[in-house]
Amino acid sequence: MTEKDFEKLIKDYEKLVFTICFQLVRDYQEAENLTQETFFSAYTHLSSCPLDGAKPWLARIATNKAKDYLKSAYNRKVMLDRDDDSGGSIFDNVRSEEDIFAVTESREAISAVSDTILSLDEPYKKVSEMYFLQEKNVEQIADELGRPKKTVQTQLYRAKILLKKKLKEVSE
Repeated sequence: MTEKDFEKLIKDYEKLVFTICFQLVRDYQEAENLTQETFFSAYTHLSSCPLDGAKPWLARIATNKAKDYLKSAYNRKVMLDRDDDSGGSIFDNVRSEEDIFAVTESREAISAVSDTILSLDEPYKKVSEMYFLQEKNVEQIADELGRPKKTVQTQLYRAKILLKKKLKEVSE
């Protein structure tokens, strides 16, 4: 891929990459930074770009950059500072899957979520552990467990409902 091709790639997918980053981090400035990091990383790893699959390749890099940011020590400290100022439980605002991810950024929450996942009954325990703690996607889980993809999706959906319910109970 030439530099001209890469410039075209940036123009074609800049908005997509920014949107992915912004949807995950919910911070405009940080999404801009992550967009730049994504394209820098893509440029340094051009040799691994599939010729016919640049869009999903860039989307995956952007997702990973945003996840790395959310896991960073800086972000955890900011999350903890916000929680300390509120005076309430860190689980008070758990209403969706995105909220579960946001809450897990503090050490206390990571421990509580891990314990909650490990307290689930099978088959939800193993699927949740692989998805949330090992960060595997549905296809990887299905392959490793020898289950159909739809079965894993259903089990994951039910596990999320159970986790949400249990995390609310913990907060009360």
